[in-house]
Amino acid sequence: MTLAAGPTAETDPRVALHRLRAEVAKAVVGQDAVVTGLLIGLLCRGHVLLEGVPGVAKTLLVRSFAAALDLDMKRLQFTPDLMPGDVTGSLVYDPHGAAFTFRRGPVFTNLLLADEINRTPPKTQSALLEVMEERQVSVEGVPRPLPEPFLVIATQNPIEYEGTYPLPEAQLDRFLLKLAVPLPTRDEELGVLRAHNQGFNPRDLSAAGIRPVATAADLAAAREAVGRVGVVDMVLGYVVDLCRATRVSPSLELGASPRGATGLLAAAKAWAWISGREYVTPDDVKAVTRSTLRHRVRLRPEAELEGVTVDQILDAVLGTVPTPR
Repeated sequence: MTLAAGPTAETDPRVALHRLRAEVAKAVVGQDAVVTGLLIGLLCRGHVLLEGVPGVAKTLLVRSFAAALDLDMKRLQFTPDLMPGDVTGSLVYDPHGAAFTFRRGPVFTNLLLADEINRTPPKTQSALLEVMEERQVSVEGVPRPLPEPFLVIATQNPIEYEGTYPLPEAQLDRFLLKLAVPLPTRDEELGVLRAHNQGFNPRDLSAAGIRPVATAADLAAAREAVGRVGVVDMVLGYVVDLCRATRVSPSLELGASPRGATGLLAAAKAWAWISGREYVTPDDVKAVTRSTLRHRVRLRPEAELEGVTVDQILDAVLGTVPTPR
């Protein structure tokens, strides 16, 4: 009996998607962890919330990510006067046909960059709820499916809260990951300055040499492969125990929901596959716990006054819940 050959470097979607880091690095220096997080979101069909101070290349990072995957991308700047129809689209009267026609909004794309999502009122924020969960837009009772793949990447500034509208827990829970975009190290910042000194233009990605390195077929094959990653009951129990531990933490008034547990499992499977494994280990779960749960829990006011952070609480949970062996 002849065994079927395994995937080669040319056909393995894992190899194609690993090239993403090199392509994005042509425009953005030192954000490999964030690129991996965006890739996990895409593989899990989950949305991503990026948090970082202005000027750390969040928008450039997303544009480079889309270009390297040859995905259609639209950017929407969320402002206080933005209306729900400006996001999803609306019915417009056509005087020539004497009828209303649907004009598509910017959500009809593969990758929607929702820039400064917390600067628009809840009425407009809620326009994304059906988009993110059902991947469709319903107007006058008619559902209109969004393109596939579809990913919302939202950004917000963690420092400036004046004039903002914090996302409600129900909407935060619909983001698979919340990723912190850090300030660059000295060497990384020096690399940024060198690139700009040599004529790099962040508005012209083609001049930076970014090219598509993965196809839609690669992405579809990768999603199927992630779905086949094995998880034993012992690791499933570890995921449940971590989420339940957040619900009884004395420093948290809101713990992770069951949706958080399913998100943690999905992210761990994607992380394991990206790392070259066909099964999930407890370390894979630990690697994605902070980014998967940090936006799904809420500190008690007294813990905030003491200067405790959500990541510190999650570190304590990881340190106290027994790790399966």
